Amino acid sequence: MTLAVNLNADMAEGFGAYDIGDDAGILKVISSANIACGYHAGDPITMHRVVRLAVQEGVSIGAHPGFNDLWGFGRRRIDMRTDDLEYMVACQIGSLQAMACYAGAKVTHLKPHGALNNMAAENAEYAAAIGRAIKVVDRDIIYVALAGSQMEKVGRELGLKVAVEGFCDRQYDDDGNLTSRKLPGAVHKDPAVAMRQVLEMIVNGRIVSRNGKHIPCKIDSLCVHGDEPTGVAVATAVRKGLEAAGVKVLPLTEMSFA
Repeated sequence: MTLAVNLNADMAEGFGAYDIGDDAGILKVISSANIACGYHAGDPITMHRVVRLAVQEGVSIGAHPGFNDLWGFGRRRIDMRTDDLEYMVACQIGSLQAMACYAGAKVTHLKPHGALNNMAAENAEYAAAIGRAIKVVDRDIIYVALAGSQMEKVGRELGLKVAVEGFCDRQYDDDGNLTSRKLPGAVHKDPAVAMRQVLEMIVNGRIVSRNGKHIPCKIDSLCVHGDEPTGVAVATAVRKGLEAAGVKVLPLTEMSFA
């Protein structure tokens, strides 16, 4: 059977006159875009521009909601009531849906950003709040969830489509969670290192942690961080490596989920 995987990237993470990352460049490589919705980054003009570019490149569109934390780029942990969190995520989905209408497109997946993603990976109540927002706004939206996380577990319990995610450019701890960015080596900037990690995940079905532990996995979608200066180079190397190994790279909308 031919292996297939999705390649996604976090993008539209500038604000106003400021751009972060090469959105136009990375859209030529990936198959699904996670678009910031104005809380940790992004604004209506940036969202509109990137949505239209994604449609031109045949890339599926997803919401990338984060904490209301422009100053910290959504990478600071915030304790919230779960109903407040649910409404905050629903609001961000709606914002991107409005911008998608300008391009005749639909929002078809959701992948949380930064600290929200990290906290929901560990906290079932946070994971469920995100899942409920998806279910109320559009239950057909695919919940992109870190492999082995509470998001994966709760998303399935809620009856949502769940795409299990691995990271091309992030190091893993022995428990399968991402290594803190405070530690050296937490972000892979070398395209060759990222490609080797991806091939371990997709071809060999395992995550290799920072300490060499092998964690079995079945990954549907791979993430590249578009805000990193090395984002386009990493995405390009990963895609070439996958295709050389006979792996098809598809939009999330063309994937099937267990």
